[in-house]
Amino acid sequence: MSDTQTVVLVEGASDKSAIEALAERRGRNLAAEGISLVAMGGATNIGTYIGRFGPPGRNLRLAGLCDVGEEGAFRRGLERAGLGSNLSRSDLEALGFFACVADLEDELIRALGTATVERVVDAEGELSSFRTLQKQPAWRGGTTHDQLRRFMGSGSGRKIRYSGPLVAALDLDRVPRPLDMLLTHLLGSRRARPADPADSGNRPHRR
Repeated sequence: MSDTQTVVLVEGASDKSAIEALAERRGRNLAAEGISLVAMGGATNIGTYIGRFGPPGRNLRLAGLCDVGEEGAFRRGLERAGLGSNLSRSDLEALGFFACVADLEDELIRALGTATVERVVDAEGELSSFRTLQKQPAWRGGTTHDQLRRFMGSGSGRKIRYSGPLVAALDLDRVPRPLDMLLTHLLGSRRARPADPADSGNRPHRR
């Protein structure tokens, strides 16, 4: 991470995978922009990572993505690091931190629609497993949206496995707001790379 200028803190590997997949679809190379994605293994670790990469540590630019239920943990971590006080959601967004309602899978299912998500599940060879879940007493009367969200959250590594395919199925005009806002924020906040010394006579000086 020696060339990193901005660190994006996310709760888990599925969030990291989704951001990477969306950036690729939009023609972005985050590593080349000096942006590193860090999966923290849970929102409660936010203080540790802000201490490592934020003002108390390497003093890099920070951004992040979380579930709405973990917004408080992110808020407290940022406030303890001296990045504001009594932060509102709009304050968090101004700092580059965005919340998914209720979580990333919920956002993606709403953006895609349940029929498209079922097609993705079918393409992954798991439609029969999903139908089995739908027949379970606890989920038989639920909406397809809630059933799909439960399905994504069950099974080892399923969230990670589906994050890429779900993003690949998105209409780029219907990207969930938190993902869209995060990538827009990163585009606006990236710093210019140093010019190649060999070209210094041909390029304007950038600070």
